[in-house]
Amino acid sequence: MSELPSLPVTFRPGHTRAILLTAGVVIFLTVSAIGLLLEQLGPGERLSFVVTGALIFWVLAQLARVKVVADESGVTVVNIASRRRLEWAEILQVNLRPGDPWVFLNLSDGTSLPALGIQPGIAKQRAIADAQALRALAEARSTPHPAEDQG
Repeated sequence: MSELPSLPVTFRPGHTRAILLTAGVVIFLTVSAIGLLLEQLGPGERLSFVVTGALIFWVLAQLARVKVVADESGVTVVNIASRRRLEWAEILQVNLRPGDPWVFLNLSDGTSLPALGIQPGIAKQRAIADAQALRALAEARSTPHPAEDQG
């Protein structure tokens, strides 16, 4: 097994995040500029263009916020509309199968949690390496150590 990453560590789709945030800024500026440059529009209509551009940016920023943060006590999964804190012992398996859009965490309560912070979309090899690192951390941290059991 490869060496474990030092904690805390944050996994996020860097290329996707950069594209989403850049697109959000460009769309906001373009829509706002169009609204301000159209002479026949009143102040309320101009404002609606700016607000629309801001809403589009906000949606893209929400898509860009996904991440998985691992620390000594567990993992925090931040998805588009949710955030969940897990103890290491709750994570039974870290899966990224061919064709999966992102990592899935099989949990001790019998459910599966998508972890959108590790996704093979644009940077497949990076996502595979991140999934392997998270899997190694989960296996190392959720398995009781013999020295701890004898106490």
